[in-house]
Order: sequence, then C-alpha cells, then structure tokens
Amino acid sequence: MPTRMLPFRLSHQPYHRDSKPRSNPTDNPTVFKTGDQRKHAAAMDFLHFGSKDKHHSVSGGQSSPKAKGSPKIAATKARIAIDIEMESPPCVFYGGTNSSGALFSGQLKIIVTDSNVRLTSIRMDCKAHTVTKRPVSKDCPDCINRVSVLKNWNFITEPTTYPHGTHRLPFSYLLPGHLPATTHSPLANIDYALEVKAITTLGDTINYQYPLQVQRALQPTPEKQSVRIFPPTNLTVNVIHTQIIHPIGSFLVQFRMNGVVHKEKDAQTRWRIRKLDWRIDEYTRNISPACPKHAHKVGGEGKGQQHEDIRMIGGDTIKKGWKTDFDTVGGGQIEMEFPAQIRPGSHPVCDVDSPTGLVVTHTLIIEIIVAEEHAKNTSIKHAVPTGSARVLRTQFKVVVTERGGLGVSWDEEIPPMYEDVPVSPPNYRNMTDYEGEELPPPPEEELEHMGSRG
Repeated sequence: MPTRMLPFRLSHQPYHRDSKPRSNPTDNPTVFKTGDQRKHAAAMDFLHFGSKDKHHSVSGGQSSPKAKGSPKIAATKARIAIDIEMESPPCVFYGGTNSSGALFSGQLKIIVTDSNVRLTSIRMDCKAHTVTKRPVSKDCPDCINRVSVLKNWNFITEPTTYPHGTHRLPFSYLLPGHLPATTHSPLANIDYALEVKAITTLGDTINYQYPLQVQRALQPTPEKQSVRIFPPTNLTVNVIHTQIIHPIGSFLVQFRMNGVVHKEKDAQTRWRIRKLDWRIDEYTRNISPACPKHAHKVGGEGKGQQHEDIRMIGGDTIKKGWKTDFDTVGGGQIEMEFPAQIRPGSHPVCDVDSPTGLVVTHTLIIEIIVAEEHAKNTSIKHAVPTGSARVLRTQFKVVVTERGGLGVSWDEEIPPMYEDVPVSPPNYRNMTDYEGEELPPPPEEELEHMGSRG
C-alpha cells in the first residue's frame, strides 16, 4: 500500500548512482561458422578461457571486477595496481544513534610494477549502498539501488608521475554515529564501500572497491522484570530477562507464576503447567521508494510501498523442569528457569532503524498451556482434571546487537584535550623588571631551611 517515505538522507550530499552505457547491438555482430572454422574457433575459445592466468587488466575506461569479500587488486595494461591497507580497528558504533561514530584510517597504495605511470586524477568515495529487494518496479535500477556519498577524497589536483614502486596516500574519516550498521535483511540491504577511480594520461581507467563492514554494539543493561496478569483467573506471571542479546550465545529467562490455587471451604481448584513454548521472532519492515519515473504507481514523489516480513530465529518446547508448590502463601506458585538463544544458522539481523525506511526489531514470545484440576481438601493428592485449559501468551521486546568485546569508542582513546588539562598555577600579575642595585644572596641557614622543606 502507498506509504509516505521518510527523507532518504545519510549525508548532506545529493544522491547519485553510477550509470553504465548500454552496448550497441551492432558492436558484437553475430558470425556464423561452419566446418573447420567452428573447430578452430572452439579450440581458440578453450585456450583463451581455460588459461590459468587470472590477472585482470583494464583499459579504455572499462572497470575491473567488483571486490566482494576479500578485496582484489585492480590493475591495468600499464602495470599499475590499486590496493587499500586499513590501519584502524573494525568500524563499530558503540551505543545507539547518539554514538560518537567510528573512526577509520588507512593508506591507498598505488603500485607501479613497470615503468613510470602518469595519472591525471585519483578520486576515492565513501559510499552507502541501499538495495531494495521488493522494489516498486522490479526492472528499474533506480527503484532498486540508492547510493549516498558520505565522503570523497581527491588525492591529486594535477597530472602526477609515479615511478616504479609502491606509493602510499593516507586517508581517514569519522563515520557519523547515526548511520545504520551494515544490514542484510530479507527486504533490503545496506552496505558501505570505498570506491577508487584513477585515470591515466593514456585514457585507462582503474576502478577499485573495498567493502567496509560497519557494526553497532550496545552496552549491557540491567535485567528487566515484567509482570503479566491474566484475567478472569488469578494467575500472574513474573518474568526476569535481559534486554540485550547477541547472535551467538544464550541468556537465562526466570519464570514464576503465582495464584495457581483457589481454596474453598471443602475443596480447591488449581492450575498445572502442561507445556511451555518460547520463540524469538524477527520483524522486518521496509519502505520501497519509487523513482520519479514510477512515482505515479504509489501516489506521487516522496512516497513508497511498505513491506513486512516475520520469521522465527529461535525457539523450543519445554515439558518439564518447573517446580510446583501449592502450599505457598498467596495462592501457590510455579517456578522455573530456562536458557534461550538464537538458533545457529538462522542468520539473524541486528536491530536497526534506518532513515531509508528499513526497521528490524525482535520479540521474545512465551506461551504457557495450563490445565485446571479439582481436589478435595481431605484428599489433595487425588486431584481430578476438570477438562478446562487455557493458553497464556506474553511477549517481551529484546534487542539483538553485536558484542562490544574489549573495544572502546574512538573518543575515549584520544589524548586529553586542552580544556581537559587541570588548571595550571596562577599567573603573577602586575610584574615589572627590577632595576637597581644587585641584591645580596640569602644566608646559608635560609637555603638549608628551604632545602629541608622541599
């Protein structure tokens, strides 16, 4: 359904996407071969594509293969290669959207393996890529991809000659803390990358891409205690759990149910737990924006289509392990404690709330099936089921985040600033130079007294 879009602003710079020229059908004419020509062509194709030489060369403005996972070095016929060497730790936002950001630094390496190479420009951009998996128009690249330039570097402003060897160009940038982390969800993906473009005086273009993995880590919070009431019965459920959970590892959930016994004059009615089910659900919501060409499908520009996805990333059924006490003052109680965790291999997505319209949240859901039974006070051990049962369902919000580890925020590692330095000794005001006769030296007794005080 049409939904008004939030402003897609990851930076103050306008958005753009790289356009690729369409190939002309006449550029690659079809050639029909017969007889020996086919055999000769097949042999040449085998020798060309079966070669083990995987060196990629680029010339005439063509781009090298995109680096995915571990980055590859881009090279040209001029024997020039580009690589990026990161010097900073992984990019992690510590805290929520009010985080101070993540500082990264590194060196752009220009590797010249042959003779001198003259470059006219070296430009590097830090970009945020957002890919919508359910676009307004599935065949429109503008509806699928959105690119935002966060930072750019122009390393040279005039043609420069680089001799044989490795040349290093340092760079650094502070990623703002309000940006979403790298996210791969069922509805949309958010990725960051450093894209380098170098142009030689011969017209060769070298394109290189280095993926940036950006994470967010929240500090642990105190355990949360929640109470749920289930009328018309007297049952109350008290649950203690942690609010911050991680994709790997388990956490404990403490469960206590009160009011399980209703005593009368000659008999009593009580509840017993038959089964307890718990699960962790992941809710994903994304707004797919429409490009100006397809804005009429969603009611105008600035609007989009909202999509939702729900999937279970962990759960279990417990049929034993609780402790029942019908004699506790206040109507008896049932206690238990069970571990919960995200199922390995479920590929969970950490919580995110992006201004692009992507929202991911998680919920812990607990369902308890209780059965009613009736017993006389003279024979409490011989209770009879009444056939009545209820399903008690409650849910609690949890936040999935990466582990912070031993890392600290960048602003806590830097040396103290001038305003943080303690106050220095007071300055002497109204001081003038002494002009007159030379003063006699102090007596030795006074000097010895000053030395003993020091």
